Amino acid sequence: MSAPVTIEISARDGEARAGTLRTPHGAVQTPTFMPVGTKATVKGLTPGDLRTIGAGIVLGNTYHLYLRPGSDLVQEAGGLHAFSGWEGPMLTDSGGYQVFSLAKTRRISENGVEFTSVYDGSVHAFTSELTTRVQEDLGADVAMVLDECPPAGADQQYHAESLRRTARWAERCKAAHGKRDQALFGIVQGGLFADLRRESLERTVAIGFDGYAVGGLSVGESREEMLETLEVVAPELPPEKPRYFMGIGDPVGILQVIALGVDMFDCVLPTRLARHGAALTAEGRLNLRNARFRRDLGRLDPECGCEACTDYSRAYLAHLVREDEILGHRLITLHNVYFMTDLCRRARGAITGGRYDEWSRAWISRYMGEQVPARPV
Repeated sequence: MSAPVTIEISARDGEARAGTLRTPHGAVQTPTFMPVGTKATVKGLTPGDLRTIGAGIVLGNTYHLYLRPGSDLVQEAGGLHAFSGWEGPMLTDSGGYQVFSLAKTRRISENGVEFTSVYDGSVHAFTSELTTRVQEDLGADVAMVLDECPPAGADQQYHAESLRRTARWAERCKAAHGKRDQALFGIVQGGLFADLRRESLERTVAIGFDGYAVGGLSVGESREEMLETLEVVAPELPPEKPRYFMGIGDPVGILQVIALGVDMFDCVLPTRLARHGAALTAEGRLNLRNARFRRDLGRLDPECGCEACTDYSRAYLAHLVREDEILGHRLITLHNVYFMTDLCRRARGAITGGRYDEWSRAWISRYMGEQVPARPV
C-alpha cells in the first residue's frame, strides 16, 4: 500500500530540492513554509486569508489542542479540518516540544512524560500511544512521533540517552499508529554531536516512516552550529521521503536550510513578530513602532502583493500598531505569512532554474544589508 503522504522531486540544484508534496487534502509545492496554527487557528487570519496568501500546509499543536478543547471534541466535529474550516493539508506535532520546554513541571520516564497543564495546573501524562491516538483523533494529514527535545547545553551523555529513548518511543508510535490516511514522521535528535546525530538517523530510518524531521536545532545554538549539524543529517535522509526542519522561521535561516535539502519548515516567528509591530520585507525587518514611520506614506514592501502592501501605507500601519488596533496586527500578520510563502515560491523558481546559490546569496545580502560570501563546501 502506498504512503498517504509522498513527495515527488522535480528539480535539484546542489542539495536544494523543488518538488510536490501529495497529501489526502491536496498537493503542496515545496519548499514550503507552514504557518503555525497552534490552537487550530493561525493568529489573526481566517482560512480564506490563508488560501489567498497561498499557504500550502498549516501546522496544529497537539499539546494545546489536547488540553483545550480536547481531541474528542475535534474528532466529534469531523477532525481538525472541519473544526477549523481549513480544508488544505495539515500537520500536527506531538506536543513533545511544549512539554519538554516546561522543565520545572514535567517528569520523564521510559513510559513517557508527566507534566502540568499551563492552563489550570492539572497533571497529565503523554505516552507514545496517547499522543499517537490524539493525533489520529485530530485527523491531520501528517502526525509526528513523540520525542524529547533536550535542554540547551545538555551534555553528550544526556543526548545519547535521550535519543535512544526517543527511538524506543518512535517504535511504539509506529506500532500504535493505525490511521491509513495519515502519514507518520520520525524525528532525528542528537544535539550538536555528529556521531549521535548519525546514530539517531540510523535508528529512526531503520524503523521506517513516511517522512523525516530534524529536531532539536534552532533552540539557542549558533547559526553556524545549526548548519554544520544539519549538513551531517540532511544528505543521509532517504531522498524519496519528505524532509522537515522543525522550528525555523527567519527568512535567512529558511534559505540556508533549503540549500541543504530541506522541504518543509515551520515557526511562530512571522506571526509573533507581527503582534509586536514588526514586518518582514525584502530590505530587512521593519519595526513599525519606530518614529521614522509616522509620516511614511510609502508601501510597506514595494515588491509585495499582499493586501497590507497594496492597500495601505506604512504611516497607516504604524498608526494602527501604536494604537494597538486589532486590524494592525491582522494586516502585518497577513503580510508576514505572505512574505514567507512568496519567499518559498521564489526559492523554488531559483532551484528549478539552476541558480539557487547565486540567487539566495544575493537575496540574503540585500535582506541583511551586507555582502554574504558562499559557505565553504
